[in-house]
Amino acid sequence: MSNIIYIGYYFKVQPLQPAVEILIAELGYAGFESFVETEEGVTAYIQKEEWYNTILEDIQILKSDEFKITYTFEDIAQTNWNAEWEKNFNPIVVDDRCAVRAPFHDPFHTEYDIVIEPKMSFGTGHHETTHMMIQHILKTDLTNKSVLDMGCGTGVLAILAEQKGAQPLDAVDYDNWCYLNSLENVERNTCKHITVIEGDAAVLEQRQYDVIIANINRNILMQDMAIYASCLNKNGMLFLSGFYKEDIPMIQAECEKHLLKFEEKLERNRWVSLKFLN
Repeated sequence: MSNIIYIGYYFKVQPLQPAVEILIAELGYAGFESFVETEEGVTAYIQKEEWYNTILEDIQILKSDEFKITYTFEDIAQTNWNAEWEKNFNPIVVDDRCAVRAPFHDPFHTEYDIVIEPKMSFGTGHHETTHMMIQHILKTDLTNKSVLDMGCGTGVLAILAEQKGAQPLDAVDYDNWCYLNSLENVERNTCKHITVIEGDAAVLEQRQYDVIIANINRNILMQDMAIYASCLNKNGMLFLSGFYKEDIPMIQAECEKHLLKFEEKLERNRWVSLKFLN
C-alpha cells in the first residue's frame, strides 16, 4: 500500500442538520475526498498534497450564525487507518438476517454474513441510509437480476445483492479510494459476478439493469435521475437513499417526471429510503 498521507479534520456541529450535509458538500468542492458522519458532526479527509493552510476560507457554512461548528485536524497515514477504524467499528446485524462485520470479528450465524474493511469508504451498515438499503435488498427477490450499486462506497450493497442471487452486477463510485476498497471487499467476500467501475453516471451510457441501488446525496440523485430512469429495464426497481424525509416531495416529483412509480418508503432517524418501479 502506498504511504499517502491524509489530513483528518474532526468537525463538531450544532445543530447537526442540515449543517453536516452542507458542510460535506462544501468540503467536497474544496478537495476533501472522504467523509464519516459522527454523533457530533463529521470527520473529513484530504490528501496532504492537496491541502493548503487557507483551505477552509471558502467554506461558507463555517461563517454562518445559524450553526456552531468547531474543528481540530491532524496528519493521518493511510497505513495507520486500520487502527483508527478498528477502535470504533462494531459489527451490526440487520433484521436478524444480515451481519456486516470486519475481518477481525467472529463470523455470525446469520443468513448473510458480509466481511467489510471500510477504511475511508462510506458503507458499513451503521449509517441509517445503508441500513435501510440492506433492508430493501433483504426483502427483494434478486435471483438472476442485473443490478447497479451506484455510489457503492465499500461495495457492501452489491455484495449482499450477489449473495441474494443477483447477476451480473456493476458497483460504481467516482472516488478512487472507494473504487479500490470495493475491489478489496468484493474479493474478500469471494464474489464472482460484480464488476467494480471507477466513475460517475457518465459510465452508465448504454447499460441496462433490472435493479438500481443509489445511496448518494440528494443533489446527485436529482442531477442523475434521468440517467437512472433510462438505464432501468421495464418492470425494473429503483432504490434511493441519502436524503431526509423533508426531501421526499422533490425526489418523488423528479422520479415521476421520468414515469417512475412510488412503491415504498423506509424511515430511520429522519433519513429515508424510497422504492420506485419502472
